[in-house]
Amino acid sequence: MTETRDLLLHPIRLRIVQALVGSPMTPLQLKDRLGDVPQATLYRHINQLADGGLLDVVSERPSRGGVERTYGVVADAVSLSGVDLDTATADEHFRYFATFVGTLLTDFAAYLDHGRPDLGTDRVGYRQVPLWLTDDELDEVVAKMAAVAQEHLDNEPAPGRRRRLLSTIVMPDDRA
Repeated sequence: MTETRDLLLHPIRLRIVQALVGSPMTPLQLKDRLGDVPQATLYRHINQLADGGLLDVVSERPSRGGVERTYGVVADAVSLSGVDLDTATADEHFRYFATFVGTLLTDFAAYLDHGRPDLGTDRVGYRQVPLWLTDDELDEVVAKMAAVAQEHLDNEPAPGRRRRLLSTIVMPDDRA
C-alpha cells in the first residue's frame, strides 16, 4: 500500500484535506472548522500530511514569538491514482469506501449537533435515485455534474455563502 493511500485513508486526515480544498487555513482555523479534533491530534495529522507531500505551507507570518503557517492542499497529491485503484484488492476498496462513508457520517453528525436541524431551510438532502444508463450516458451525467461543481470550486467565503459538502456515490446495482 502506498504512503498516499495510508495518509488519505485516515478519517481525521481525510477531514483535514476536505476542509482545506479550496480554503487554505492555519491550524487554529482548522481547529475551529473541525471542532471535535483535539489540538495535539490535529497538529500531528497536519504534520503527517505535510511530510507526505499532501499539504503545502502557502504562507507564514510571525505570531507570538513563533511562526503561524497557513496550509493548503497539493491538488495533484490528494487523490488516489488509477494505479492505486486498479491494484487495490476488494478488501482495500471496502476500506476506502468505509473511510469515505465514515467521514460522511461524522460530517452529518456535526451538522445535527449544531442545534435543531432544519433540513429544508439548510437545503440538506440525501437520496438514492436508480437510473438506467449506458456507460456513455453515465459518463455524460458525471461530466455534467463535474462541470457544474467546477464552476463553484473557486468561490470565496462571502456574506450569504455557506460552505456545503457535495458527496456523490455511483455504483452499479446488479441486483435489479
